[in-house]
Amino acid sequence: MPRPPAVRVLAAAVLCASAVPAVSACGSGQAGQAAGASPSAAAATRPAGPVSPDPAALTAAQAQAALLTEDDLGATWRPSEGVATWRDGIIKARTTAAPDCRRLLDALYADQPLGAPKGTYAVTGFDDGDGAAQLRQQVLSPRPADVDRSLAWLRTLPKTCARFTATTTRAGVQTVRVSDLAMPAAGDARQGLRITFTGPPDGSGSGSGGADVTTLSVDVVAVRVGGDAFALTDGAPGTLPSGATDAAVRRGVERLRAVRSSGRAQA
Repeated sequence: MPRPPAVRVLAAAVLCASAVPAVSACGSGQAGQAAGASPSAAAATRPAGPVSPDPAALTAAQAQAALLTEDDLGATWRPSEGVATWRDGIIKARTTAAPDCRRLLDALYADQPLGAPKGTYAVTGFDDGDGAAQLRQQVLSPRPADVDRSLAWLRTLPKTCARFTATTTRAGVQTVRVSDLAMPAAGDARQGLRITFTGPPDGSGSGSGGADVTTLSVDVVAVRVGGDAFALTDGAPGTLPSGATDAAVRRGVERLRAVRSSGRAQA
């Protein structure tokens, strides 16, 4: 797949405009969410743990330190070289389905499962060298109550937006399916979804036949860890790399907790 010029850290496509530094502060924005699910995924875990007694938001340096690295994901992953072409080609879409489904598509394209950040945050992205997969992560310090409201909304989507159609910019009309994503029991509250986009044989106008069917799978996860949170998306045409989302969730929680523990030790 062709790739734009290299960048080390990516901002979500609609996070404060385009690519931004690894750590930044954004203004207000509409809260949005993203999600995805495999047909046989088990119900997502939903425990809500206690909020950290430390109300202080992450500093810029802490948010940066909490980001995932190549070592967290495995040998096939490397720093992203640009936004995946399928993001604009398929995820950028519109629908006449229920308002929640429209909100979902907007949040998915914006890469904002927890809404637009209003304070310090950090973002990064990785490409899978064995395929066209891309994983993007955002670490932020929103109000815990806001995170929990976003998680509650995400949990409704496998029912309200289980299946609908959307018109994409380059892949024609796609059938979108949303379901719960089984997740590791990490963090204090979490929700995971898998979204699949599947085009009919003539969806892109390129002809007919089963070989023309296109499928994009995107895992979307949001996790609260005490008073902090992170969100990630892991997408690829066809099948996602095995275990990548789970590994990112576990390591993301470990990193956030380590950063907070280090901060308290130095205080």
